[in-house]
Amino acid sequence: MRNMLLIAKREYLEQIRGRAFKFSTVLVPGLIAVMLGASYFTGHNAAAGKHIALASDSVPLANVVRSQMLKDKDARFTVDVVAPATPEDRAALLKLVQSKAVDGLLSIQTSPSGPPVATYTSQSSGDFITKDQLETALNRGLVSERLTAAGIKQGDADALMKEVTIETLQINKQGNAAKSNGMAAFYKAFALAFLLTIPILLYGMDMARSIIEEKSSRVFEVMLSVARADDLLTGKLIGVGAVGLTQIAIWVVAAALVTGSALAAPLLSGDFALHFSLAEGLLFPVYFVLGFFLYSAFFSGLAATCETAQELQMYMPLAVVPVWLSFGIIPFLLNNPNSVWAIVASLFPPTAAFVMLPRMGMETPPIWQFAASIGLLVLSIWGVLWVSSRLYRVGILMYGKRATLPELLRWLRYS
Repeated sequence: MRNMLLIAKREYLEQIRGRAFKFSTVLVPGLIAVMLGASYFTGHNAAAGKHIALASDSVPLANVVRSQMLKDKDARFTVDVVAPATPEDRAALLKLVQSKAVDGLLSIQTSPSGPPVATYTSQSSGDFITKDQLETALNRGLVSERLTAAGIKQGDADALMKEVTIETLQINKQGNAAKSNGMAAFYKAFALAFLLTIPILLYGMDMARSIIEEKSSRVFEVMLSVARADDLLTGKLIGVGAVGLTQIAIWVVAAALVTGSALAAPLLSGDFALHFSLAEGLLFPVYFVLGFFLYSAFFSGLAATCETAQELQMYMPLAVVPVWLSFGIIPFLLNNPNSVWAIVASLFPPTAAFVMLPRMGMETPPIWQFAASIGLLVLSIWGVLWVSSRLYRVGILMYGKRATLPELLRWLRYS
């Protein structure tokens, strides 16, 4: 135990004094803030400010569609109307699109025997956001025109078409309903996932690289003369894990100071009004420690079988794939946090640490799922440590030969 604690202390002090710790402590929260801000900006400003030419053979329809387009405050369209438009007019407008004088052409052709035919032409093949905005304006304009054609005054038609917003509420276990912000839940889920994922993977891979460096420098041969291989591995895990918790504690304190200041009040409002519960605060370090031990123990065992850091890079997809799965399921959690797939991802050890807390931000899962998730993680850590420690005992003293699968199986039997 004494040797294990000494090794943990050495790893902790070495990491905490390093330049990488200082840079990552500042850069990781900054990266998360930039990504959330970019997501918010693109979500509210995508396809905004487009200059659209509108060509139609019906003057009333063109004017009412233009009116509906200008009512879309998020789109902020600039609209030029050509009506009634001849084939020559449409050809000239297409040349304007080609020369980028306008961003796109909305062409509407009416038919006495059916609905109008509309086309949107632009230089971008993926301009689906603008297409959806124009489609909404066109359909609302058609309804407005048909209402006025039926003898309804324009003011009455506008009143009939006035949109009604739906306020979202979330009911808790006590039966009380409170206002809910879907975008805030989305941002919080991604923030929690990033805060868990980045330190776990960074410190897990950093520990694996340090094992390869110490193995290459033959430092292990000296350390093994005074400590067992199990103590070395466990001590490194505890020390590096403590570094991760220290970094997270710094982030939490800094976030509390920033959010409590008057400067942050305008920023943390509306869609950015993020609130974290006490349960989330208590479970965050639990899932961080469990996730870190799982991935670090796994990569430590693999690192002991590698000769160089380049060999270790081949195993990176084993860590990246669960992370991709975890982030890919977050949008699905927004609409269905208690689906079968969400529950499976919350219980599956490689993804549990990255999914359970974001899922908790949508709707608190039952207690048994937390217990099962933590229990399965503990069992998985025990199993991975059992295998990794045996690979570690033999692998750290093996040089000049790449370990094959049959040889790894022999190492497990030897140890």
